[in-house]
Amino acid sequence: MFKEMRRKNRELETEEAIEILKKCEYGILSTVGENEYPYGVPVSYIYYNDAIYFHSAIEGNKLDNILNNNKVSFCVVGDTEVLPHIFSTNYESVIIFGKATEVFEGEKISALIEILNKYSKEYLQEGKEYIKNASAKVKLVKISIDHISGKARK
Repeated sequence: MFKEMRRKNRELETEEAIEILKKCEYGILSTVGENEYPYGVPVSYIYYNDAIYFHSAIEGNKLDNILNNNKVSFCVVGDTEVLPHIFSTNYESVIIFGKATEVFEGEKISALIEILNKYSKEYLQEGKEYIKNASAKVKLVKISIDHISGKARK
């Protein structure tokens, strides 16, 4: 169903790919719209319970696209280093293919708190209050992972 990586010598173990997912700050979510054009947008996210979660406004292109076709791709790029003297780059990256769905209630609140833990750990109490007041104005989307691959040149 998913192509094998061409450069096998650069393929990462799943555990290494997950570590990159955990440390990166944002990823590119790619969806396909009704017009059949791809749409890539950067999102803040967490890797939590073997899935990717991100929050969103209650309407917009990415949500419309997910309703049209919930198959998505998600990509992160970790550490990079340009090597100009050999015309190359050291890098690490992860690509996920999965299905995106909105989550609600307990799962939504748990994931929002995990987002707080990642991005605003020093403001946990204030963040929990913010979640309580803004939860109805935010959608939370989960990407259930069908395939994950990591690649690196170090």
